[in-house]
Amino acid sequence: MIPDQRREHILKLLQERHVLSINELTSMLSVSHMTVRRDIQALENDGKVLSVTGGVRLAARLKSEPSYLAKAQLEVPAKRAIARAAAELVRENFTIYLDAGTTTLQMVPLLTDKVGLTVITSDFNVVGHLMEYPGIELIHTGGVVSHSDHSSVGQFTADFLRQVNVDLAFIASSSWDAERGSTTPSEAKVIAKQELLRIASKSVLVVDSTKYGKFGTFRVARLEEFDLIVTDDRLPRSALDELAERDVRLKIVDGD
Repeated sequence: MIPDQRREHILKLLQERHVLSINELTSMLSVSHMTVRRDIQALENDGKVLSVTGGVRLAARLKSEPSYLAKAQLEVPAKRAIARAAAELVRENFTIYLDAGTTTLQMVPLLTDKVGLTVITSDFNVVGHLMEYPGIELIHTGGVVSHSDHSSVGQFTADFLRQVNVDLAFIASSSWDAERGSTTPSEAKVIAKQELLRIASKSVLVVDSTKYGKFGTFRVARLEEFDLIVTDDRLPRSALDELAERDVRLKIVDGD
């Protein structure tokens, strides 16, 4: 087989098996490890596959996001661990932004004893939880309501954010990847997230490892644009190596 035929065959095999090791591919294709690695690199450059430790899997395009209620049931231990590490970054008298998401929602109980805290958010669930704490100044951005996300999105939200100063922005993401950055299938979410990166003194991406290697149609930012990414310890070695090569700043927490 010529290289293009071989790479198409690799994609067909991955559609059947989802993940394949280098050794399996060398056996199936009757070629050397070096040839397989070159094929994987070419497919990865085209955005069709993602390298994992010792092998390869299909790149996962995110067409839509699960509902807020569905996401709240997923990866709860990892989200709690990420939230604890993120909340430790918050100091007294800070103004912070909590992006809409189930990981940022896990931060809320950890912030209620912070003196002089101001919380800006687009998330109605965050507002509902913090409504009972008059010691926290609470500001909702307003904007077009996304019913599935329980939040506000769009130009109005971004316009509001241009009027405030934020010490720390905690930004959520449904998909992230070293090559493609933080992405989303929802165009309406992009403008406010990008505005946050511009106005915040520091920006922190809070995202669990299961979302790594997935990508949506719309890019929010390169991972290097975040001051810190807080995630759990189940990222594959290949992902950690990719992120280190790009000087992406990570804080890894125990997700169990």
